[in-house]
Amino acid sequence: MLQRLLHIMLFTASAFIANAQYYIRGQVKNEKDQPLQNVKIVLQSNHLLYYSGATGAFGITTKTLSDSLSFSLDGYESKTIKINADQWQDVNLKTLPSNVNRNRPKLISVTKNFNQTSKFHWYVNNETYFQLVENEYVNAEKFPNTGFSLNVNKASYSNIRRFINMGSTVPPDAVRTEELLNYFNLHRREPENNEVFKIESQLSACPWDEDKQLLYLNINAKKLDLNKIPASNFVFLIDVSGSMDMPNRLPLLKAAFQLFVKNLRAIDTISIVTYGGTVGIHLQPTSGTEKEKIIKSIEELEASGDTPGEAAIMTAYSLAEHTFIKGGSNRVILATDGDFNVGQTSEKAMDELITKERQSGVFLTCLGVGMGNFKDSKLETLAKRGNGNYAYLDDINEAEKVLVKELTQTFYAVADDVYMNMQFNPKLVKQYRLIGFDNKKDAVQDSTIDMEGGEIGSGSSVLAIFEIVPQDQKLFSGDVLDKDGVAKLSMRYSLCNDTAHKLMEYICPAVFTEFKNIDNELQFATAVTMFGLKVKQSKYIKDADWLQIETIATAAYNQNDYLQTEFLQIIDKAQKIYKGKKGKKKKDD
Repeated sequence: MLQRLLHIMLFTASAFIANAQYYIRGQVKNEKDQPLQNVKIVLQSNHLLYYSGATGAFGITTKTLSDSLSFSLDGYESKTIKINADQWQDVNLKTLPSNVNRNRPKLISVTKNFNQTSKFHWYVNNETYFQLVENEYVNAEKFPNTGFSLNVNKASYSNIRRFINMGSTVPPDAVRTEELLNYFNLHRREPENNEVFKIESQLSACPWDEDKQLLYLNINAKKLDLNKIPASNFVFLIDVSGSMDMPNRLPLLKAAFQLFVKNLRAIDTISIVTYGGTVGIHLQPTSGTEKEKIIKSIEELEASGDTPGEAAIMTAYSLAEHTFIKGGSNRVILATDGDFNVGQTSEKAMDELITKERQSGVFLTCLGVGMGNFKDSKLETLAKRGNGNYAYLDDINEAEKVLVKELTQTFYAVADDVYMNMQFNPKLVKQYRLIGFDNKKDAVQDSTIDMEGGEIGSGSSVLAIFEIVPQDQKLFSGDVLDKDGVAKLSMRYSLCNDTAHKLMEYICPAVFTEFKNIDNELQFATAVTMFGLKVKQSKYIKDADWLQIETIATAAYNQNDYLQTEFLQIIDKAQKIYKGKKGKKKKDD
């Protein structure tokens, strides 16, 4: 009897140990003993990601008494420590020295332990673009997990349109395929039950390669009611330097902002900071009811002087913080050709400045204009580091689209730091390739860099498309049934003004649908994707021709949608440019 009792006690103790839950608690501070919020914390035993709260505190459950935690935050040295779960953890992070590059370029897509190749540089007059490295095919068995950051940037499409309308080829690095898809806001579906997001997927054939399939991911954000949106605090930061003295620059911006002002509410506040030779507050904080005063102030703007970008950005953020509306929308709207020639002019220096300023809770929207000396790379950097978005205005119609028709998408975010992980099912998928979401060359070359999430605006529909090489031809027929699906999607995000991260998961069903039977907007998205890869001169779409792109777009486009109708015209112009270039090259040879 005693022996049996001992056996029961040993068994109970073993079961308790096996199922024990420990709770790691602690706080993260800097060298001045100030709490640090939003510090990334990785639990080494399971590699799960956590964040410190507003007071720097954290609480993490674990199954082991002893473990290790890794801490990282922009501007601070990373740190890994061994811990005991029964002890409080006081963690101090050291500020990086000023001579260290504190804010390296962030990846927007990453496959762990997978090395990518780089590419050549492309020069266009005095315009600057980041060198991008296309995502490659990845072995799903060796590397099933891949992550990428979501955003609602749309600048690339209107910039490409500008080149095509000028009769010019497009710099390959100016093509960001995901932004082309963002531009049309395709396959929009409102989330149900007041959810923030709605996720859908579709598996179909790949029109340019019969041996592959396309996996469409569709992430829809809820649409906010403008009448119920809290008060907004907008600071226009307008470049009035000498380089802006052209019809498609300052005059275009003046007309654009006057359109925007007409939609202001009484509870909204507008300020204007200008920079050109000097930096000054052109319009003190003014209520949205005083539209005539605001419009008159905009109309009085004139271009002259150099471009003290650094001082201007600091002034705009300072003003936005002074008029900060708690619980409201606080945003600096920078409008420029990006030609900062006084102060911190490098992308890395501007990156560092914006990273510091964004801690105030003020978002940043960048509006680019101009040609010849347009600095796409600088504006892209500012938008990403400023928790914001980026659009390029090539004409007044585009200005109306961004600032009026898509007002809530552009200026009212429903979520921030949005990124997702895809875990592919190697039983069904042999290889995969993420189209677009290409990384900067210098980010790819640094294997220690982590990924940075993006901002998603109200009513936005984000499409991501993967090329897939199936393990078996059965995946083409739709006969495959697998509870794990083609892939498992995990999306992490935080609500605006909240550092806590939320998790949303979704299984992509292994249900194949013939291309001709999928939704027209997904077919149109495929044509847009093919167009992007074609003008990018991608090695992954060599077998596709312009006629095929035009055929798919013509069959799928919405005749009542001006933008989709215009896209058909852009395809026609582009194929003449690129076919002419090819013929000229043969003649020269």
